[in-house]
Amino acid sequence: NSKYSEELAQESLEWIKAVTEEPINTSGDTDNFFEVLKDGVILCKLANALQPGCIKKVNESKMAFKCMENISAFLECAKNFGVPTQETFQSVDLWERQNLNSVVICLQSLGRKASNFNKPSIGPKEADKNVRNFSEEQLRAGQNVISLQYGSNKGATQSGINFGNTRHM
Repeated sequence: NSKYSEELAQESLEWIKAVTEEPINTSGDTDNFFEVLKDGVILCKLANALQPGCIKKVNESKMAFKCMENISAFLECAKNFGVPTQETFQSVDLWERQNLNSVVICLQSLGRKASNFNKPSIGPKEADKNVRNFSEEQLRAGQNVISLQYGSNKGATQSGINFGNTRHM
């Protein structure tokens, strides 16, 4: 809980409100963050706002296993959207309020990917691939260059070094 950032949580909730157009409280304190997201309904609506129809059935029931089902469905969509596995969270992290920081990390990661779905994004812009194609001629020319990065040892050798020798004082 010491890693939990109210600013990032508030930014995440404001982003969710902008994407889903749901009237949610965007305060970043842990109590509000948990209350808004705990049943998984808002998370499912977020996933469906990014890619319509990716979650077929959103459970409005407040029963524990139905809420956990919503959260699991959201996590599956997040992985499909490109959120790395190490940036996702376990369903119990949110449902049992164990690790809300990992929920914030997941939402921030998903927020960076939102521009791929023509939605507003949060956080730093993701880097684009910079693929370079070299011709065979350019590759062969590079093999003939001896760069200064190889350096020089100016005639230094390792003669006189004996491994395992005792230290003389």
